Amino acid sequence: MQQSTREITKIAVPVSLEFVIMLGLNWVNQVIVGGLGAIAIAAVGFANSMTFILMVTLGAVGISVSVLVSRAFGGKRLHELNVTVTIAIAFSVLVTAFFAIIVWIWPLQLMEMSGASNEVASMGMEYLQLTALSLIPNVMSSVLSGLLRATDHARSPLVATVSTVVLNTILGYMFVFGFGPIAKMGVAGAGLATLITAFLKLFILAYQAYFLHKVASWEMPESGKETINVIKPLFVLAIPLGVTEFVWTVGIFLYNIVLQKLGNLPLAAAQIATALEGIFIVASVGLASAGQVLVGRAVGAHDSNSALEWITRVKKIGFYAAITSGLLLASTTLALNFLYQQAGEEVRYLAVIGILINALMQPVKVRNMLLGAMVLPNGNDPKGIIWGDLLGAFVVGVPLAIVLGFPVGWGFMGVMIARSLDEVVKIFVFTYRARKINWQEVVSKQQEVSDVLPG
Repeated sequence: MQQSTREITKIAVPVSLEFVIMLGLNWVNQVIVGGLGAIAIAAVGFANSMTFILMVTLGAVGISVSVLVSRAFGGKRLHELNVTVTIAIAFSVLVTAFFAIIVWIWPLQLMEMSGASNEVASMGMEYLQLTALSLIPNVMSSVLSGLLRATDHARSPLVATVSTVVLNTILGYMFVFGFGPIAKMGVAGAGLATLITAFLKLFILAYQAYFLHKVASWEMPESGKETINVIKPLFVLAIPLGVTEFVWTVGIFLYNIVLQKLGNLPLAAAQIATALEGIFIVASVGLASAGQVLVGRAVGAHDSNSALEWITRVKKIGFYAAITSGLLLASTTLALNFLYQQAGEEVRYLAVIGILINALMQPVKVRNMLLGAMVLPNGNDPKGIIWGDLLGAFVVGVPLAIVLGFPVGWGFMGVMIARSLDEVVKIFVFTYRARKINWQEVVSKQQEVSDVLPG
């Protein structure tokens, strides 16, 4: 048991630290932008929710790579590993560039069509353009991060993230408010800082993967048949995962549209509550990543019993992590008056409500994270994640947010309650689907895939 905990910790701690630092400094950026007022917070939050849809949806390729590389690494199949990563990177560049160009050409129109107010759209359009371009290096980085974590180099993405997010905060402050010869750029300055540091992070990760640790090399398939044999499992996982991430992020975006209909101030308050929650809930992202890698390796080594043991241990640790993150999140309400002085009293009051509701839901959200990132993808059931997100957001959450927010008259609190019930629905769906997985059958199918690929 002690050895198992050490294996989980070796992957989970660097990944969790990476995401806590990344979202913590992103939150610092929000505080910096907050110095421009509540409309600036709303504009950045609304624009981020748009690019977040693309980032997380296309980033599903990185999750797929992590699962497949873990299996190849566990089965010591280096050629399969190299080709999988090469194809994933090529796909990331082509598809992400296509969507980034569309957003660059029509930023104002896209924000207005999506429901942003005139003030929010006008202030956020340039920020949206710059962050859309950053999608290209960010999605490529997600592939390389998945590669490094799956090959026993979980600390490397942490190094890349720490190096760049600190610089992002410094550049963000300089560009937003101006510094010396640098002119004040306002909200757009935060977008420029994000773009610069996204490319820097990509360069660092590429150096780590291909030159420092040499965990992979640029290797093309040797034949058309091999190309199909590699592409098929990559996209059999990535496409359903991409669909479910799309459904999930669109659900979040729809909640923002409902909040925007309530006004700019409720939208700003929700961005504050969400940003603060992100810092604490991502402490469990490392557990999901560790479980994803360790279960994947067990499947790649054709050991179903070991896969089940890893799942049980990670979920147990996740429960205690969720309780801790919920308490810490709730404590942040004491600092809002100091941190968001320019946002206004109403925004701070609504943010307190949002934070406390989110804090109560931490155990449910962390369990959903573990089931959705560790169990269902490795169990070859990404469709289960799609069903959970569809039923949670589109059948229950968003319709209920509209009803509670407007006809019932609960406003901001009604929307936040609806988002919580969304998570409750998902945990029932995810748990039901997870119990139906036959891990011996999953291992047998992986054995069939391994037999047709060269080592």
